[in-house]
Amino acid sequence: MEDWLRRLPKVDLHLHLDGSVKPDTWLALASDQGIPSPVRDAASLLPLMRVDDTCGSLPDYLDKFAFVLPLLQTGEALERVAREAVEQASAHNCLYVEVRFAPQLHTQRGLTPDDAIRAVIAGLREGERRTGVVARVIAICMRHHSEALNHPVVEAAVRHYGRGLVAVDLAGDEGAFPAERFRDVFALAREAGIPITIHAGEAAGPFNIREAVEGLGAARIGHGVRLREDAELLEWIRERRIPLELCPTSNIQTKAVSSWSDFPLRDYYDRGLAVTVNTDNPTVSGTDMTRECRELAERFGFTAAELAGMMRNALDAAFVEEPARARLYARFEAQLAEMGIAL
Repeated sequence: MEDWLRRLPKVDLHLHLDGSVKPDTWLALASDQGIPSPVRDAASLLPLMRVDDTCGSLPDYLDKFAFVLPLLQTGEALERVAREAVEQASAHNCLYVEVRFAPQLHTQRGLTPDDAIRAVIAGLREGERRTGVVARVIAICMRHHSEALNHPVVEAAVRHYGRGLVAVDLAGDEGAFPAERFRDVFALAREAGIPITIHAGEAAGPFNIREAVEGLGAARIGHGVRLREDAELLEWIRERRIPLELCPTSNIQTKAVSSWSDFPLRDYYDRGLAVTVNTDNPTVSGTDMTRECRELAERFGFTAAELAGMMRNALDAAFVEEPARARLYARFEAQLAEMGIAL
């Protein structure tokens, strides 16, 4: 099974930059920046960067990011990890990725949000040049940040929109910081015509999903696993074809769902929701797009055509500009034809 799963053309719409840092890269950056390492080799470092079975919640999961952020405070470091994120995606035949990150988390040593976005775009472009994977960036506003910190992120996004940046997002501790608090921040993005995707329905109930769409203007929902708790809202989302960026391995680790048997992707798919499958944080979760697809095939009986259909959903939902989208559709369809997969 592994061979065709790896060859399947894929799209990852929900991929966090700081959740993708390789242990070898952490060690190299620490050495370059004169930061002591608690261990000597990448294998010993991995437990500090990846969650295990003791992870009990989204806040527990988010704690892992504090370990890598001190090293991602220079343009060179951001450019490197962005390039490597594309290269890692290429190894699993991702044709297109949207890499998201929070610029304000990378300003501790003098970078501005514009500087951080510029560096990540440069890294993605180099990754694209090396691999052929089309890569774009999404700028994240953080739930625990004030309006005074989040407004400059959206303003910087406006300046870079159409130049490698394709959308803005809201992420962080959803349970402690409801989406409605951020209406004014995302009004700036709507006025500028920048697409919006919002983390919602992961660590808090479906009311955050409705608020993300109606109050903040989300065109896509990050995660959305708790949508099933509101049947009326689920139908509302289905009718409007609002895509869900589901991240199975991550959603189980954060306890957004209790187990694989409780994961709602098959139910959502069968009901006709616009579902996509994504990695979220490859290093933190110990996953990749091939593994995500394999889990769905083995645990829920998804066929090659069904998995390809979800990747087509992701291409339909992508924020990528024309004519790059048309070229991606052509590559996607050609590869499916080579594999003998008909949608």
